[in-house]
Amino acid sequence: MILAAGRGERMRPLTDHTPKPLLTVGGKLLIVWHLERLAAAGFSDVVINHAHLGEQIEAALDGSQWGLSIKYSREGTALETAGGIANALSLLGEKPFLVVNGDIYTEVDFSQLRTALQPSKHAHLVLVNNPPQHPNGDFGFDNGAITLAGEHRLTFSGVGVYHPALFSEVPRGQSAKLVPLLHAAINNHQASAQHYTGVWHDVGTPQRLQDLDRQLKAKHV
Repeated sequence: MILAAGRGERMRPLTDHTPKPLLTVGGKLLIVWHLERLAAAGFSDVVINHAHLGEQIEAALDGSQWGLSIKYSREGTALETAGGIANALSLLGEKPFLVVNGDIYTEVDFSQLRTALQPSKHAHLVLVNNPPQHPNGDFGFDNGAITLAGEHRLTFSGVGVYHPALFSEVPRGQSAKLVPLLHAAINNHQASAQHYTGVWHDVGTPQRLQDLDRQLKAKHV
């Protein structure tokens, strides 16, 4: 699942008329980088949720060019991360699924994540080094285990693998945040994590988009 329902307030005015996943970076739509990597990793079915200008996302993408079947979970008003995922469970099925934020760029190996969730867990998170705009991180990560405290702090990348059971208590069609669910899973020893040190960018502002665009163009010249 690719999360694409956010309004992108920090990206305005670029997102006033274009949904953030359809902004161009490195010569491609931001969401296309994800779709290409998901297809290369062996995924065949993708669910995309949307709200703000969502009809543009549907019009812009044809999954067949990557060998993907794309289904859409339409939200009249954005339901936050957990609400959006819970709303799409009927499309996602009963097995664990990968979720990727639509407003990041990453070169993480999605194929490795296909088997990352252990049978006893409800969530497996990809953590990254803390970026300048988020110096204190989100979670502790010590001796390969994710914690709420801990000296070694890392940032949640927006890439995770979840079991549908994680969202069993979220009312369908209602807004709900993901963080409380993750905290509960960690406290109940139902969450795992890995530290990814490769390429990752939170494309949250016009300046970060511009910087990433410059880096990608230089890399692919």
